[in-house]
Amino acid sequence: MAGFPVTIRLLDPPLHEFLPSPEEATSDAMRQRIFELHEANPMLGTRGCRLGLQFPEIYEMQVRAIVRAAAAVEARAGAAPLVEIMHPLVGFREELSRLRELTDRVAAEEQSVAYLCGTMIELPRACIRAGEIAEIADFCSFGTNDLTQTALGFSRDDAEGKFLTYYLEHGILDHNPFEVLDQDGVGDLMRIAIERGRAVKPELKMGICGEHGGEPRSVAFCHRLGLDYVSCSPYRVPLARLAAAQAALVDSGVTALVIGG
Repeated sequence: MAGFPVTIRLLDPPLHEFLPSPEEATSDAMRQRIFELHEANPMLGTRGCRLGLQFPEIYEMQVRAIVRAAAAVEARAGAAPLVEIMHPLVGFREELSRLRELTDRVAAEEQSVAYLCGTMIELPRACIRAGEIAEIADFCSFGTNDLTQTALGFSRDDAEGKFLTYYLEHGILDHNPFEVLDQDGVGDLMRIAIERGRAVKPELKMGICGEHGGEPRSVAFCHRLGLDYVSCSPYRVPLARLAAAQAALVDSGVTALVIGG
């Protein structure tokens, strides 16, 4: 990856995913600690930047590893990757301010490697307060999977295969919002974030992460919003590239593309 951008999201999964079950505890103290860390709604609990702020040694370890890896690539290949360190689930300026300080402090202790420090926008509050978050961030990436959950109040794990199936079968919704971006609701939040973020920092790099980045209608919408990039699962990259090219052609006034003779 020498000379290429590499964006690394710091630890994001809910805390409970790393815990054994109480039955697996090997002592009463361990069992008690598992109960203390248990959460009723872990997707909205101790995860993302909240975990990094409470247990900074986790993010310090990750930042140190990222910087060392980039330095190793530079030493071996003659050019470093363009590192982007991304802090997830930020909703408040102060969260990112403290994590930026952690990032800069740890990186300064290691070899000198250029990097950007940014955030995932996955919460409605982050969209509305994007201007103050942009004061700290070098870039922002919409985590559209989580933003859809938090904006609609839908738990993806509980909705799909249950009430969401009913909604689709009975025409309450035209599309599964976890597959096709909800342009009227989630899309409006994204529009607000882009306007307010770039009002503070016009050069702010913004894009999206998540499965919506490989869905053609969602990619076209992101192009109209003026986002810089979309990202998606590797198997969706060809489709995402085609959708992005088609959106750019439409924007330039080309309405049809004919390939071959």
